[in-house]
Amino acid sequence: MDIRVDGKVALVTGGSRGIGEAIATELLDSGAAGVVITGRKQAGLEEAAERIGGGERLEIVVGGADDPNNAGTNPVAGNITDIDLGAVDKTWAVNQRGPLVFAREAWSRWMREHGGAIVNVASVGGLVPGPLLGAYNVSKAALIFMTRQLAFEMAPKVRVNAVAPGIVKTRFSRLLWEMNEDAAAGLHPLHRLGEVEDVAAAVMFLASDAASWITGATVPVDGGATGARPGIG
Repeated sequence: MDIRVDGKVALVTGGSRGIGEAIATELLDSGAAGVVITGRKQAGLEEAAERIGGGERLEIVVGGADDPNNAGTNPVAGNITDIDLGAVDKTWAVNQRGPLVFAREAWSRWMREHGGAIVNVASVGGLVPGPLLGAYNVSKAALIFMTRQLAFEMAPKVRVNAVAPGIVKTRFSRLLWEMNEDAAAGLHPLHRLGEVEDVAAAVMFLASDAASWITGATVPVDGGATGARPGIG
């Protein structure tokens, strides 16, 4: 299937590197009329723009991830019973409140009248609990439920879906895989880590007309980590 977004305009938050940059690249390669990427630092956005290309179809806007922005953050590791509540607040502000504010702005300024599609980037951590990333996991679980709530409220003109990546080889997640990549890959039934292009492809599908009857869904992009493990018994 040749999935296209010809003539569409997209906003990609956290687009200066990693998954966001890959999504912006995929959108432009698939015919988007314009893509705006946001990020915290002008220099990082300019470097990303050079890598992405796109010419006049690509614009950059500087803004902090809790300013708001739906890029992800996880500033501290630890159990939610112990970690500093300021770090919890920061994580939840970026991962929950940021996407909500962006969705509200898109809705009020364009989508309420003209329609569109929103794709949130959640995490497998929002589907199953795990060690040390409690605040992050709870924030992504909230994002998954918010995706469903927004899909309900914004229908029928706007579709709202999410992807839930497993361990993807990005700088953001390097502490999860850098020390022992083979062991990290072994946690996934497909026995490899995700690449940013894997997530971008799923986002592209959900954003395109090929997914025109899908809303309120969260698609795991995780090499089978949450859905293909052997049962117990």
